[in-house]
Amino acid sequence: MDKITEQLKDFLDNAHSVYHSVSALEWMLEEAGYTCLTEGAQWELYPGGKYYLTRGGSALMAFRIPYGAPVGFMMSASHSDRPTFKVKENGELTGTYTRLATEKYGGMLMGTWLDRPLSVAGRVLVDTPTGVQSRLVEIDKDLLLIPNVAIHMNRKANDEQSFNPAVDTIPLMGSKESAGKFWDMLKEQAGGEILGHDLYLYIRQKASVWGINEEYISSAALDDLACAWCCLHGFLNAEESQAIPVYCVFDSEEVGSCSMQGAASTFLEHSLEKICTVLGLDTYAMFSDSFMLSADNGHAIHPNHPEYADPKNAPVMGQGVVLKFNANQRYTTDGVSAAVFRKICEKADVPVQTYCNRADIPGGSTLGNISLAKVSVPTADIGLPQLAMHSCYETAAVADVVHLCDAMRAFYSSALSVSEGNYRII
Repeated sequence: MDKITEQLKDFLDNAHSVYHSVSALEWMLEEAGYTCLTEGAQWELYPGGKYYLTRGGSALMAFRIPYGAPVGFMMSASHSDRPTFKVKENGELTGTYTRLATEKYGGMLMGTWLDRPLSVAGRVLVDTPTGVQSRLVEIDKDLLLIPNVAIHMNRKANDEQSFNPAVDTIPLMGSKESAGKFWDMLKEQAGGEILGHDLYLYIRQKASVWGINEEYISSAALDDLACAWCCLHGFLNAEESQAIPVYCVFDSEEVGSCSMQGAASTFLEHSLEKICTVLGLDTYAMFSDSFMLSADNGHAIHPNHPEYADPKNAPVMGQGVVLKFNANQRYTTDGVSAAVFRKICEKADVPVQTYCNRADIPGGSTLGNISLAKVSVPTADIGLPQLAMHSCYETAAVADVVHLCDAMRAFYSSALSVSEGNYRII
């Protein structure tokens, strides 16, 4: 394994909730000398300054100020959330056994969650003498399991299985004598009385590099933590450019982005406006020379089901970053943004593949078109080609992790100048 893959594995193995993911990204920024800003405070920004801010504990934005007069923003946006199960209020179910009441978050492959060790991570809100505080919690043990029904009792399990989330996917936690112990564990870890919580299930299996030549990486939440991490790696290792580089991670993409931490929020728009105000820049002039990459993984051609792919736009794992297209704007890529991204990848010697849905199979959407409605700049949708999207354990290629890191380093080392219909990368 190369150093980049090892670092990504370490990140994935500790990013068990949206809050832990953003906390780990914050740590990387602080190690690189970035200063934390508060949205509501007065900002003092200086040439050469490195800054970041968060919202809600699950969204993050970082940026740098160049030494010369800034030429636009070069931005990427990925997301911190993944399909999982969220613990309900009053979530303990007692009876013959003790179980944990949950509900679906996002569009998951539900069957992949059964018969494997699980646990709980997220945040709790604790009452303290100085006010209500948010604290990260993670139960680091094999705590839960969602048991399947035996084939003897469900003879159609291999033919037409469906799962009712109110019945079939409730995790088992212990015997009836275990009642009350879950909340006692959380209270002890949190160090105070719990007034609120946002808790999610996570699988206990760590990220793995595998294959005859160790060419694949599998993990929980590759969609989209792999993009979030690779974009930050490129952001931190880029050379100085004339643009203001901006790195964004939003929450709530898997449920439509309509939250105060999502791409449909004011987080990015207001932050860019504030940067321009503090630096005395014309916001609209800056936007005219700006560019965004919406970085969210795409579907690789499946080894057992190639019929689901468009024959001419079917990415293969290990053969480069995916550029995604959709006529109905589920992806934002158009001719202009595709050309700009291809030129940047050419500069970085990074291969580019294209993805389109098969015309009779509707695909998913991502945060690019939602963010574009708030900050209207040329945008391309990109990502790593992967298998088993929205499984609890997904697969991509080690080579493509490096490809995306290299592409993002080149992207953040660039600026875009637009004049009389010409798009020039500087």
